[in-house]
Amino acid sequence: MLKNLLNPNVKKKVKVVLTLAVPTVIENFLITIVGFVDTLFVSKIGLHEVSAVGITNAIIAIYIAVFLAMGIGTSSLIARSIGAGELDKAKKIARQSTIISGIIGLIFGIITLCLAEPLLRSMGIEDDVLAMGIVYFEIVGIPAIFTALMTNFGSILRSTGDSKNPMKVGIWINLIHIALDYVLIFGLGGWNGWGIAGAAWATTIVRMIGMAALYFYIQRSAISFSLLKGTSKEYTVPLLTISGPAIIERLIMRLGQLFYAGLIVRIGTDVYSAFLLAGNISYFSYMPGYGMGVAAATLVGTYIGAKRKNDAYHYGMVTMWIAVIFMSFVGVLYFTFSTVVGPWFTGNQDVIDMVTLGLRIDAFAQPFIAMSLVLTGALQGSGDTKSPMYSTIFGIWVIRVVGIYILCFYFTLGIAGVWLVNTIDYILRSIFLFNRFKIRIQSDQHST
Repeated sequence: MLKNLLNPNVKKKVKVVLTLAVPTVIENFLITIVGFVDTLFVSKIGLHEVSAVGITNAIIAIYIAVFLAMGIGTSSLIARSIGAGELDKAKKIARQSTIISGIIGLIFGIITLCLAEPLLRSMGIEDDVLAMGIVYFEIVGIPAIFTALMTNFGSILRSTGDSKNPMKVGIWINLIHIALDYVLIFGLGGWNGWGIAGAAWATTIVRMIGMAALYFYIQRSAISFSLLKGTSKEYTVPLLTISGPAIIERLIMRLGQLFYAGLIVRIGTDVYSAFLLAGNISYFSYMPGYGMGVAAATLVGTYIGAKRKNDAYHYGMVTMWIAVIFMSFVGVLYFTFSTVVGPWFTGNQDVIDMVTLGLRIDAFAQPFIAMSLVLTGALQGSGDTKSPMYSTIFGIWVIRVVGIYILCFYFTLGIAGVWLVNTIDYILRSIFLFNRFKIRIQSDQHST
């Protein structure tokens, strides 16, 4: 494959892929960095505030997962319409997806307004943290429509091949977020700020700004549409048909991760702490994979819409191999520098040793994680959101849950068992998704 990447035609494809993917990678990286800064600022108020924000964000993450899944259907249909040269259809899909996303955002806002306290209690929040959690949750969760629309507008722009403007918006709103966070949490001059409420308002304000900025860029694009010209109800069912399995996948994934985390806690507190620390470090490697996945979804959807299935397949493969090469290099770095990372977070030598072992095992999983993320995007771009859903269900609820019981509780492998299960899941998932993508493109070619 490395030899093939030197082919002039393949080089051209690599350039196209990187043009789409790099801005998304940068955007995701900035979001992650801002998340760390946000947590750092809140930690200066107190640990209870950190707990309140952390538990609340676990629920908000489910909201965002649904919004992102809705964006999958939007991106797939718009990319295929643009590939087929049907701009008017793409505009109608964009308008209808915006209406649906807005309705979903309003529903989540109403749920937050009516059920903030019960939802937080269901997460096991302590009574002395509950009041702060409700304040943060209501300020961020009730205006969920802004998050829904911001996510939708970003998906619309990326589906047209424009990943630079969402990146620009991401850079600006993240810088604004940091500034607002500091001022609204700690105050300025003689004003003492709003504490945890200030952190919540900073998040909500930047999401409103982001929503408006992204809609501004849509209005300057070839896919500009007006929200005042009625609805395009004929695209509601196709959007929900594609997005539905993706929504189910995200929800199952979130619930599975909670259950999976509960099993790791049962192994031991130190094991869970080491898993969290290594996981936070490992998450950085996912960003190029996610960026490549967005590129794969856009390119595969566009070329399938243009009835150029062979190009769709080749773009999917080229994108996958770029991600595999890059994330394999990251794996080498993890293996080499794993002993350096643990002491940044703790002085507990047992936890440091477990973080080192976890990262070294995770180093071997990197190429398979790359394959899984990109092939998921490629399949979703082709309109197949069921295969990624099936792989997630099987991976989370069968491989990981059963694997934890066998490797950690029966063979007592501890942290090694946790990361081995993670690696096995991604190996099997990447094989399944690779075969599904190949079969889907081939079946599409035979049907044309």
